[in-house]
Amino acid sequence: MLETYDVLVIGSGEAGKYLAWSMAKTGRRTALVERKLIGGSCPNIACLPSKNIIHSAKVASYVLKRSADFGTTVSDAHVDMTGVYKRKQTMVDGLISLHLDRFRSSGVELIMGEAKFTEERTANVALNDGGSRRLTGDKLFLSLGTRSVIPDIPGLAEANPLTHVEALDLQRLPEHLIVLGAGYVALELAQAFRRFGSSVTIVERGAQIASKEDEPVGQALLKLFQDEGVNVLLSTLITKVRGLSGSRVEIEITSPSGSSRLQGTDLLIATGRIPNTQDIGMEKLGVQVDELGYIRVNEKLETTAPNVWAVGDCAGTPQFTHAAYDDFRIVRDNLLGVGPTRTTHNRLIPSCLFTDPELVRVGLNEKDFRGLNIPYRVATMPASAVLRTRTISEPRGFLRMFVAADSDNILGFTAFCAEASELLGAVQTAMAGHLPYTVLRDTIYAHPTMSEGFVFLFSELAAQIDSAVVSAG
Repeated sequence: MLETYDVLVIGSGEAGKYLAWSMAKTGRRTALVERKLIGGSCPNIACLPSKNIIHSAKVASYVLKRSADFGTTVSDAHVDMTGVYKRKQTMVDGLISLHLDRFRSSGVELIMGEAKFTEERTANVALNDGGSRRLTGDKLFLSLGTRSVIPDIPGLAEANPLTHVEALDLQRLPEHLIVLGAGYVALELAQAFRRFGSSVTIVERGAQIASKEDEPVGQALLKLFQDEGVNVLLSTLITKVRGLSGSRVEIEITSPSGSSRLQGTDLLIATGRIPNTQDIGMEKLGVQVDELGYIRVNEKLETTAPNVWAVGDCAGTPQFTHAAYDDFRIVRDNLLGVGPTRTTHNRLIPSCLFTDPELVRVGLNEKDFRGLNIPYRVATMPASAVLRTRTISEPRGFLRMFVAADSDNILGFTAFCAEASELLGAVQTAMAGHLPYTVLRDTIYAHPTMSEGFVFLFSELAAQIDSAVVSAG
């Protein structure tokens, strides 16, 4: 029997769940199909659990390595990974409960099962508790998400490596964790496990960790990891893997210095993600995907099929929860006629790497300016110049602000320092409001806070007005 809904959502990730809740509240009969993770990856296996683990690791670093810096003597301290896991899982369980309450209160019918499309806006759902249902929707929203990809390296898949999903559920401490990749997931988890007490080696094929960032940022991150005892191998290729992650693994590597072997106990893969669009009948929907499997959408997130939208990671949206939430707002507002037409054009999407210290960026960086040949001015200041860092004994890092050469418009901001994520919001608000940098410079900030660093950072920038303009060329 075919069951008909006004709105059918596949996937309960950030954009999908909010679309379902908002559409149901308008009186539309709404169903959402979720394969496993209620609320999507963010509250279950990604953003929030990882930050929970990272904070536990920061506490461990204070207790095990830095307690004397703060005048505290600690004896017989150790990390209990079971306790770390329980803290994380308690948070996750609470978040799932909140999501279930939201589904009930909104009137959305939550259907746990795996959907495969059979025709236009229609899917067969194999239910998790047995049986199946055939569903169709007048409007269909695809919130399919992405998953970790395992590179095609001989022996790698057979070694049963960890992804971030399994790493966040570990209740034991790896003796020697080998991390493949040097992006956000790799760097956050590498630092966390090093602080818990694991030996950690990062293997990265590129010449820089955090390859999309400017060279000074990559160098600062490299120095941080080296100072914390993480072995970082750059420009290094893995040619073969032997063994089983969790007991003993051996990888053959090739670098500019030659070929060698590296042994460890555990292997973590963090080399990229692919969309969950394979083998679910996308062609039956009339929905096109690109060569990487991401769903083709226009600026309103409409697919190539009528009355079908794709949102979040599977639509090629930057892989941040906050970007997916904005996808939801675009689709919702356009459907409900709220305000002017919204699109994905020229979105100002920030990023935050939750290492310690944090690395944040919004807008353009120096690589972007050089690629676009845009002239600019740049102000750089060490984090230690902000007195707040002295009070918390966290002087590492810097702040960098990019301003147009011919105006006072803020074009980009990068900060690698304590509490950087809190600075990010102020700069992004100024950029979104098209405020000149002088507004931030002339604001009276509370003392001692990180924000008052803007006063001194921009004072340096003002001094450049009568000097040579930095050119992107």
